[in-house]
This record gives sequence, structure tokens and C-alpha cells, in this order.
Amino acid sequence: MTDYYKILGVPRDATPEQIKKAYRKLARELHPDVAGQGSEDAFKEVSRAYEVLSTPQKREQYDLGVDPTAPGGGGGNGANFGFQDIFETFFGGGQQRQGPIPRARRGQDALIRVDIELKDAVFGARREIALDTAILCDSCQGSCCAPGTSPRTCDVCHGRGTVQRVARSFLGQVMTTAPCTACQGYGTVLPEPCPNCAGEGRVRSRRTVTVDIPAGVESGNRVRLSGQGEVGPAGGPAGDLYLEIRERHDDVFEREGDDLHCTVELPMTATALGTVVELETFDGTQEVDVAPGTQPEEVLTLKGLGVGRLHGGSRGDLHVHVQVEVATDLTPEQVELLRQLAVLRGEEHPQARVQAAHPGVFSRLREKLAGR
Repeated sequence: MTDYYKILGVPRDATPEQIKKAYRKLARELHPDVAGQGSEDAFKEVSRAYEVLSTPQKREQYDLGVDPTAPGGGGGNGANFGFQDIFETFFGGGQQRQGPIPRARRGQDALIRVDIELKDAVFGARREIALDTAILCDSCQGSCCAPGTSPRTCDVCHGRGTVQRVARSFLGQVMTTAPCTACQGYGTVLPEPCPNCAGEGRVRSRRTVTVDIPAGVESGNRVRLSGQGEVGPAGGPAGDLYLEIRERHDDVFEREGDDLHCTVELPMTATALGTVVELETFDGTQEVDVAPGTQPEEVLTLKGLGVGRLHGGSRGDLHVHVQVEVATDLTPEQVELLRQLAVLRGEEHPQARVQAAHPGVFSRLREKLAGR
């Protein structure tokens, strides 16, 4: 290929101004009116070099190895063949698809959010969920064709799904392969697409799915149902259905991992003397023994009454927090009895015992203030 940079006497990284200046100098020297009749060929060669290197598009093609002024080049007639085509042809340029594209493809996965009660997380639950999704067309059963018809082999690519073309480059004639535009690469055409699904092989519909929600799930967990997603085009296999769990707030119990927590309020006489509390739990009524002298914020634990573990058969625990209620509406008789009790216990003038605050005190205070 002719070296136009050498003809003009400029480096390959010459600026447009340098190319223009070099051309003007050579054109004055080689013009037939100045140099005589023997300079026509040299003058034409300089002009052709300037035409290529002064045009950004032609210069780019030339730098890639294509002479835009040559027959079959970027500036003449015939098929254009870029550097990317050359690279893909000789070095692969990515994975080459062999054969026609299958019409049947896997459907997309689907994601829906499911709200559950805390009790559902404790024991697990079975739910029926309605969802809008793609299902198999009952008219064509995924064939995409109207009843009584079937796909026909493409007349253009003869079922290959691809066509070949010849392109010219500085390397000569190169054979390339491209998807067939007549059949979109499928290798077959639909003479009469199914009117029910418009040739998709599937339709949108609402269906109901029965779901087993395992014990132990919590907000943010996803339950995967294999093959319950959208049916693929042309009756392809269905994708998966994912259920994203959202656990509703419970008015009595608070969850912490696999454990449950609740609070019972008792009068100070009950905690001082001891009592038995009947507590309604997810497992029915449970008797909670409150020992004499139980202190405020003391925690009583009921083993195995918490949330079922997600990957095991056991359950967490239920923790009962005792809150002591101090009476504020005492009668005169009750006040007198308390004074007598204080005298008997030597507590007429009690001395406060100052201790380091428990870390949970300030955290609970912040939570109460934040909830206002």
C-alpha cells in the first residue's frame, strides 16, 4: 500500500496544519506549469496523498490499513469492511454462534413480596398466592403457530439461521457470517402466527400458587420456588419464583433472632410475695411462676417457646420481662399500712445505694424518646 506520509514527507502523527503546509510546498514544486510536463504523475500522487490525509475519516481508514482511494476501499463502491470485522473474522472476536437460534428459551425469574404474621414465622405456614405471570398458550401449546399450521424452513438461509456475505478489505475478499434478517436467526418462519399469543407461545394470566413458608424466616429472607416463574417464549422452561418475606409487627411479642420477648406488668405486692401469671402465647396459655422478691427488669425464660429455627427442628426461647408497677392512688389506710411496713423493715429513712448504670437503661431510654 502506498505510503502517503512518506510522499508528503511528514510523520504519521503530523497535525492537519503540518500536512497542509507540506502539500502546498510540494504542489508548488511539482505543478506541471512550474516543473514541466514530466511532473504530472508525481503531482497527482501528492494530491491523492493530501486528499486522504486531510480528511479525518479517510485518514482513520488509511491508518487502519485500508486505502480509501483504492477499488473496494472505504471511499469507493463495494462492501465496507472495518477493522472490527477483520479482528472477529481472524481472531474469533467473541463466541461464534453455530446453527439457528432456538425459539424456546427459559422464562424470566419472578419476585413478589409476601407479608406474614409473627406466628407464621414461629411455626411456618402454607399460603396461597395469586400472581400475574406468563403461562403456556393453551391454543398453540407453545408452537407459536395457528392450529393446523407449523413453522416453515426459511427460504433465505435454508434453516441455518445465518447468511454469508463477501466483503473486500486490504487483506482481500473475506467471508463473514451474519444472522438472517428474514427469520431473525431462528431458521424457520411462522406462516400463520397463533392469534391467541401473537406467535409468542405464551400469554399473560393470573394463577394461584400454593407456598410452604418455613419456620424461622424473617424480613428480607427469600424463598425460592424452582420452575414457578414465567414460562419462556415458545413454551420454554419456566424461570424461578422468589418470595421476599416481610414480617408484620406484633403487638405483644418482639422477635430477636430465634427468641421472643414480652413484658408483663405486676404490682409491687405480687413481685414481693410471688405469684403465678397466666400468659397467652403462640402455644396457648402458659403459667409463669414469679418467685417472691422478683426484682424489676428481671427476665423469666420459657424454654422452647420461641421461633422455629430455619435450618433445624428446635425452637428458640420466650423471655418474659417483669415490670413492677408502683401504686400511685393509695388510700389513707394503705398509706398507713405501708408506713408500718417501713418501720418494721427499718426503712423510714432509707439510704440510696448508687451503682453504675446498666448499659440497657440508656438504650431503652433512647428508644422511648425516639418513639415519641
